[in-house]
Amino acid sequence: MSAATKPPRFYFSLRSPYSWLFYRDLLKQYPDVAEQLEWIPFWEPDELSTRLLTEAGGDFAYADMSKAKHLYVLQDVRRLVAERGLAVSWPIDREPWWEVPHLAYLVARRAGQGRAFIEEAYRLRWEQGRDICDPATVAELAATIGLDPAPLVAAPQDPSVRAEGVQALLSAYRDGVFGVPFLIDRFERYWGLDRLPVFVADQAAKADRKPKGSMDSGEVAGVRLSAGSDAGHAGGCG
Repeated sequence: MSAATKPPRFYFSLRSPYSWLFYRDLLKQYPDVAEQLEWIPFWEPDELSTRLLTEAGGDFAYADMSKAKHLYVLQDVRRLVAERGLAVSWPIDREPWWEVPHLAYLVARRAGQGRAFIEEAYRLRWEQGRDICDPATVAELAATIGLDPAPLVAAPQDPSVRAEGVQALLSAYRDGVFGVPFLIDRFERYWGLDRLPVFVADQAAKADRKPKGSMDSGEVAGVRLSAGSDAGHAGGCG
């Protein structure tokens, strides 16, 4: 497949509140665009995944969040959630193992239930404050979307799923992904919740058609954009 025909890549994380809100906006406002994307999970790898990623020639570009940034994210997400008429139940991550939900997603995707997995994982984590790194939660999630829980719970121990996960992280490394949500279309990169309307407008311009959604193709939150302008804080994190 040539670069011109490859679909745009959408990097998301089940950990990130910005990814959760981006996912909701994408599905609500631009469902046609959602179908055109290649969905790739992004997470902080454990020791084994890090070693396999290094052996494959990759690296993981992520720095721990400072206390100041963490406090800002809490405020920012509260505002963004209120704007959308939603409620958030903040989960408490105690020694999270992010391979558990993200590799389970890959198993669900193999079964044609990847998007259903994401929907339920976000609901459990951000609406109920559940620990999605708990294998018992993943088993419950699998049953909810009609899948056998065993392969999803065992995903971190499955070498083929590990290898698939490493390829996702390697793709992120090669694409220069440093946080989520992150969209890439050939040479154009879009980081953060606020970049979704800009991405959609650019896609519409390429296709010479008006995008479907609640915002004008040249507008972000009521601010008219000119070529090369920036609407401020991107609304993204790791």
